[in-house]
Amino acid sequence: MSDEQLPQPTPSHEVRQWAMFCHLSALLGIWVPFGTLIGPLILWQMKRETDPFSDAQGKEALNLQLTVAIASAVCFLLMIVIIGFFMFGLLAIGALVLTIIGGVKAGEGVPYRYPFTWRLIK
Repeated sequence: MSDEQLPQPTPSHEVRQWAMFCHLSALLGIWVPFGTLIGPLILWQMKRETDPFSDAQGKEALNLQLTVAIASAVCFLLMIVIIGFFMFGLLAIGALVLTIIGGVKAGEGVPYRYPFTWRLIK
């Protein structure tokens, strides 16, 4: 039986809160340029050594935001042929929804892995 199949203990309230903040800090991008990357990066750097749950969720949040940044650049290039506007809108809505879901799951103490995300930070 592998370690992944064993039930993991529920993280403490404080650990779950920090993991949730790692996900939801990406919403800083609404007000701060590059806040979608800066928020998760700073919180992950602060908490990655203290707890494995916060470390894993911080990496997930940062990987999603890096993936969204790369996809946004592609959408920007595709705006030349109009479809980029539509794709950028879908990307923004999807990123917002996934960020909120990730924050809620982390707040519940459930490890969340984003779908459609490149795992650039391992």
